[in-house]
Amino acid sequence: MAFAYELDGTTNLEVGARTVLGLDVGGTKTACVEGMLDGHILQRIEMPTRANEPFCGTFREIVGNLKSLMSAASLQGRSIAAISVSIGGPLKIGEGVLIDPPHLPGWHGVALKAQLMQAFPGIPVHVEHDGNAGALAEFHFGVGKGRRDLQHLIFLTFGTGIGAGFIVNGRILRGASDTAGEIGHWRLAEDGPLAFGKRGCWESFASGAGLVHLAAQMFPARWNRETPIRDLVEAMLSDDREAMEVAAVAGHWMGRGLALLIDALNPQIIVFGSLGVVLGERILGPARKVIAEEALPQAAAACELLPSALGSSIGDIASLMAAITEPDLVGRAETRSSTHGLF
Repeated sequence: MAFAYELDGTTNLEVGARTVLGLDVGGTKTACVEGMLDGHILQRIEMPTRANEPFCGTFREIVGNLKSLMSAASLQGRSIAAISVSIGGPLKIGEGVLIDPPHLPGWHGVALKAQLMQAFPGIPVHVEHDGNAGALAEFHFGVGKGRRDLQHLIFLTFGTGIGAGFIVNGRILRGASDTAGEIGHWRLAEDGPLAFGKRGCWESFASGAGLVHLAAQMFPARWNRETPIRDLVEAMLSDDREAMEVAAVAGHWMGRGLALLIDALNPQIIVFGSLGVVLGERILGPARKVIAEEALPQAAAACELLPSALGSSIGDIASLMAAITEPDLVGRAETRSSTHGLF
């Protein structure tokens, strides 16, 4: 079932205004949005991703939802300048081809950009890794807004899976094969829950799915690997004793991974999306203690750990960033990026 609503009917847009359709694909849910070039969201439709099911069925629903947004925009005199996608990897960003994202088993090998271009002929399609898209959203419209000194930022998706986006010297870092930021497979321990085909990897300890796997390992009489993430998170928010023990262990391993990132990239800010916003210090508190023990003191002192300034809107705004940061987008608005070299 999809849920649709218009977010802000008070925004005054000129007839003929050009907007962007955004697609935020996560392992649990997918959001289709219409947004402005300043990141303002106008409409939103949410649906379950059904990640284990074949892509073709889900794609038909996505196309239908995007067409519904287009129709509503047209009735109000707006036209669509581009379609923009934020999705987890590994993927070939320029080609918009998914390789084998572990949180989307039914989507492996999908040429998503080509399929969207076929469904919406004449509309440019831009695809970005969700970690990169989140980093760009926070850099432009979130924690980085108004901070002209900010040049080094890391964004952690921390949803069903975990991935990162790196902004280094004011520019997004994709790497030689578009896999910069694929931190979920990093092995942090020789043993632990299984994810990415590796026991003890970062995603197995500190992601939505990892929290569930860790809980099932620590308290098998209460939780199992099929426990909904929401149930465990609600227990943590209620400060349930066993749930908080799981959070403390996950936070410890989160800290081990963060210490490596801090030493390697020396960021000014690490921003946490999704569960980092919801759980806050339940995860970040234990992580801070490990960072203090493991990271270089000068690097740790230079780095702030912050929940997303965009809060629950981070995924929606991130979904627009592949298009917003595209230099050739017709009619794009002026943003701070003109002085930060991202376009």
